[in-house]
Amino acid sequence: MVKKLLVFRPSLGDGGADRVTITVLRHLDRTRFAPTLALVRATGQLMDQVPRDVRVIDLHARRLALSVPALVRAIREVQPDVIFSTSGGGNAIAVVARMLARSRARLVLSERNAVIRDTFSRRRIALEVPLKRFTYRRADLVTAVSDGVARDLVERLALPDAMVRTVWNPVVGDDFGAQAHEPVDHPWFAPGARVLVACGRLVAQKDYPTMFAAFAEIRRRHDVKLAILGDGALRDALAAQVRDMGLADAIAFLGFDPNPMKYMARAYAFVQSSRAEGLPGTLIQSLAVGTPVVATDCDFGPREVIRPGVDGWLVPVGDASALARRVIELLDDPALRDRLAGEAKRGAARFEVKRSMARYERALAGEPEEAAA
Repeated sequence: MVKKLLVFRPSLGDGGADRVTITVLRHLDRTRFAPTLALVRATGQLMDQVPRDVRVIDLHARRLALSVPALVRAIREVQPDVIFSTSGGGNAIAVVARMLARSRARLVLSERNAVIRDTFSRRRIALEVPLKRFTYRRADLVTAVSDGVARDLVERLALPDAMVRTVWNPVVGDDFGAQAHEPVDHPWFAPGARVLVACGRLVAQKDYPTMFAAFAEIRRRHDVKLAILGDGALRDALAAQVRDMGLADAIAFLGFDPNPMKYMARAYAFVQSSRAEGLPGTLIQSLAVGTPVVATDCDFGPREVIRPGVDGWLVPVGDASALARRVIELLDDPALRDRLAGEAKRGAARFEVKRSMARYERALAGEPEEAAA
């Protein structure tokens, strides 16, 4: 029997979880699941990528916290067999809404980051941790995007091991080759040019100031450029910092692009300076197109993606000099860079869409993890 699946998410912006939600909706086996998407607000850069056969319910809520009544109505209307929340911030909302709707649907939550991050205020931690501890126990299953996030859920929220299952993000699809070869309309990406690429929301968690400090050191040794893909609340402040550092001619903010792989494929290296992650899809994307990575060894995902010295390097969080040294090492030694690039695609194969989707479908259906492909 085909199960009715209600997927719940705040919106469809340019974040990694938004992309994964689209991938899941595209690749779900329609002989097993009939998906409907409920959004707090039906907005965002990825709205046009929702599959045509997926109905979108706009809850028209001003804020995530105010979406409970509308989500309750959506659950009662759809009568789903399974509810899947793909947002750490929305998981508690999904739990409460299912309870109020008196639904017997299986509830699967997805957690994509550490429960506590250094960007959180004490007040947020004091409110959010007890709320998640109370609500997550009322779900049927919590999927974690990495083993590190899974351990954190068990330890921080006192969840039983059996309630938490690691499901790596479905990132590497059959269309990666075509996406990587799409043309790039930017003068920095001419053949033979040496450009570093970064990709991620312009928010505090990504710690772009450390990246800029590292890039300033790199520029003292090599004539390279840095292209940053993504958007966010800190764009104006970060652009001002770049100007103050005298790097405005060498760092470009390219904004959101639904296909970052075409830039990654033409990059000399991919750089990331995050203070926290869950399972960074951009690192996987970069490896999948054959570009080595230099990233911070933050909790939790990078160490589950990068094999240091094989397809990239990991450096301490907040250490601009270490980040610069590893990039300079690749720039000084093109043969080393090419060797790491040659291993990158093999490392990314672990995150193929088919493998991850098999695990997601078993999690949603309530089937045992041991049988996953």
